[in-house]
Amino acid sequence: MTFTRYAIYYAPPADAEWTRFGTAWLGWDMETGTEIAQPQVDGLDVPSITATPRKYGLHGTLKPPFRLAEGQSLLALQEACAALAATRVPVTLAGLKIARLGRFLAARPLGDTSGLNALAAASVRELDGFRAPASDTELARRRASGLTPAQEQNLSQWGYPYVMDDFRFHITLTGRLDKPTLAQVQTALETRIALMLPQPFTITDLALMGEAEDGRFHLIHRYALSS
Repeated sequence: MTFTRYAIYYAPPADAEWTRFGTAWLGWDMETGTEIAQPQVDGLDVPSITATPRKYGLHGTLKPPFRLAEGQSLLALQEACAALAATRVPVTLAGLKIARLGRFLAARPLGDTSGLNALAAASVRELDGFRAPASDTELARRRASGLTPAQEQNLSQWGYPYVMDDFRFHITLTGRLDKPTLAQVQTALETRIALMLPQPFTITDLALMGEAEDGRFHLIHRYALSS
């Protein structure tokens, strides 16, 4: 399969109950590269609610999607991912919870996130040599939403505004929703998935992802963090 972009994700363990629910909720299994039947929830249009995040699959971004720089290869990126993972230990947090981020819903970490933030920062920094510079169109699109000086610096240096000190780990579960729908979906998710969410929550590997030509992301390989 040919990929147009790559990313480093946290990919939940495929055999976890909450992973199975979240994957079905979004309708795309990035591990198997297959569409999944979505649950029916009274009063909710689940396919519409999840249309925006569906192509990414159930994940938490560590290094945002990027095109390969000229002269770089997937093989070299894979070797670098393995080397990075070998220098990092698993990260454990208190758990996950359903939370609002602006007008969308996500699973967010509980407790001290410093170890997780450091893992994300290392992924951004140590693999940046594989990232092609952002195009003028990409830069303009990011700036259109309004950036702080620190976010502008991140965009210029790392190709994405919400990294380093502006990084906020989240596992996206919906697109942007109006307030009434947001509240309704939050209740539905908390009723169905809240008791499944892991406590504690541990990240044991880095997932190298590839974006196919249709825009959907696929798991290429997991790299175990050293213990």
